[in-house]
Amino acid sequence: MGKAAAPRALPENEAKAVARMLRVSPQKLNLVAQLIRGKKVSHALADLQFSRKRIAVDVRKCLESAIANAENNHDLDVDDLVVKEAYVGKALVLKRFHARARGRGARILKPFANLTIVVREVPAEVA
Repeated sequence: MGKAAAPRALPENEAKAVARMLRVSPQKLNLVAQLIRGKKVSHALADLQFSRKRIAVDVRKCLESAIANAENNHDLDVDDLVVKEAYVGKALVLKRFHARARGRGARILKPFANLTIVVREVPAEVA
């Protein structure tokens, strides 16, 4: 006695992975997500490996998870995968207090972000 499984939201040739609560501002995370949008998976992984941004490590993990989901859960060919979507959403923001001069206080915001990566299998062109 349980609820029936929800129907699959993505088409048969796509897979996705979500990384939640990444400790970086959505604006900074979006800069790294822009690097990989629309690229082949192998090129995207190489770009992330040599990126100097700290959060590129977590983006690479999420991309590798999406690739593993595509391969193991949906039987897609890894060599034909392309990053269809890489989008960023806001998560919670920790509010902190920093003491300042003359008895004042300053607010420090520590934002978190969510990252969703969707990969799609695009058949290789016959040349």
